[in-house]
Amino acid sequence: MKNLLDAGRVLAVDLASTILFGVLVIVTHNVLLAVGLGMVLGMVQIGLQYARKKPIGSLQILSVVLILVSGAATFLTQDPTFVMLKPSIIYCAVGLTMLKRGWMNRYLPPRAAPVADIATAFGYVWAGLMFATAAINLLFVRSLDPATWAIAWLVWGVVSKAGLFLIQYAWMTRVGRRREAAATAVAAI
Repeated sequence: MKNLLDAGRVLAVDLASTILFGVLVIVTHNVLLAVGLGMVLGMVQIGLQYARKKPIGSLQILSVVLILVSGAATFLTQDPTFVMLKPSIIYCAVGLTMLKRGWMNRYLPPRAAPVADIATAFGYVWAGLMFATAAINLLFVRSLDPATWAIAWLVWGVVSKAGLFLIQYAWMTRVGRRREAAATAVAAI
């Protein structure tokens, strides 16, 4: 259970500015405030890791760059449609980044080394989820007003990622235990 909580914590930290953005749009209906505070949170997170001399993952760097670029464009255009389309662009970029073999290794505890091949496969599943989420967001943009879009987008974003995270964790735990039992049985012979 500790490994699940540790991995969940890393994932929650990576999604923090996205969650903050969605909640603020829902609560305040102020897209510019939500974008600005999301940008600040993303920069603070990277700054703290840099100050602590901790490694900064490629997804974190990509996320902050996209937040800053799209946030700046949002402030310049002040167009809610642009803000609503921004997640599709981000999810496609993240999906492309997730196509890199082994990107998920930073999220794995050392104990998960025997199932690194499964994590690699799930890395591609995560990329697929990002592309699907980008497409679903386009459907939301075409059919929902900004406040309803923010609710739907936040719910889908959190539920789909939490669901895949739990499926992956259960699958990797199950396979890891089976492989460990098999290795123990072979060693006993």
